[in-house]
Amino acid sequence: MDAIFYLIPCLIMAVTLSGAYVMVRRWLRMRRAWTSGLTAEARCLRVYAVAHGGGDSRVHTSLRHVYEFRARDGRIVRFEEEGGPGTTLEGDVVIVRYAEGPRIVATARPGGGGLGCAAFTVVAFAGVAVLFCVGFMVTVATMS
Repeated sequence: MDAIFYLIPCLIMAVTLSGAYVMVRRWLRMRRAWTSGLTAEARCLRVYAVAHGGGDSRVHTSLRHVYEFRARDGRIVRFEEEGGPGTTLEGDVVIVRYAEGPRIVATARPGGGGLGCAAFTVVAFAGVAVLFCVGFMVTVATMS
């Protein structure tokens, strides 16, 4: 029966740490695109909205854009990005920043600081959750 007091906190720690890992990895990819110095003109191929929620909860919609551009090495790159500006419409030409490699990472979002702040917040939350879980497990161990 005591195992459940160790299993649940370990599961919580695993979920929060994996979420922090995914967020930091995404931030590092976007940072690499911003700091590479490579830019290209991309055409917006499609704009559509995605709705999240519904039923008894609040509905949140976000815009997604599909862009296509030619990289410096001649490859045609098509990527989809969430949260772009609402003023970008199909057929518009925008500047994208990208990083070369086996898998090209690109972004057309203006500014680059928002994702870094979000990554820091997620890592801080994960740290607090892990400390709480470890403290809980230590307390259970000393009471047994």
